[in-house]
Amino acid sequence: MDLKEIKELIALMRRNELSEFEMEKEGFRIKLKKGGEPVITHAPMGYAPAPAGMAPAPALAAPAAPEAKPQGREITSPMVGTFYSSATPEASSYVEVGTEVNEETVICIIEAMKVMNEIKAETRGVIAEILVENGKPVQYGQALFRLK
Repeated sequence: MDLKEIKELIALMRRNELSEFEMEKEGFRIKLKKGGEPVITHAPMGYAPAPAGMAPAPALAAPAAPEAKPQGREITSPMVGTFYSSATPEASSYVEVGTEVNEETVICIIEAMKVMNEIKAETRGVIAEILVENGKPVQYGQALFRLK
């Protein structure tokens, strides 16, 4: 990964209003975070860290009252990218509320750096809730679906 690609990652973060980005590719790992110093680990010699010119993330107001924790297991995003519920805009969604899934069921696509990644459920259950809108950016670890 060269400096140009790192700058493209930073631009992607700004366009999608992401506060954190982490990627690992062929033994190279990069983690970018707004407001903090980027951390690069396991990088081959000769690579420079990403520019740190990103503004700190704005402070969020504390919630007025603690929310009740929703019931059911969650399927979370394994990467940062854009969530798509179907293979093409014309195709039907991979899953809907009430769909039974297993470990091999493809549940969505996450586009990261112009690569479409099929995401599998990796667990058994029934989709109780879809927590992300089609075409919206998602963060690593963000809940995508809730199972019952």
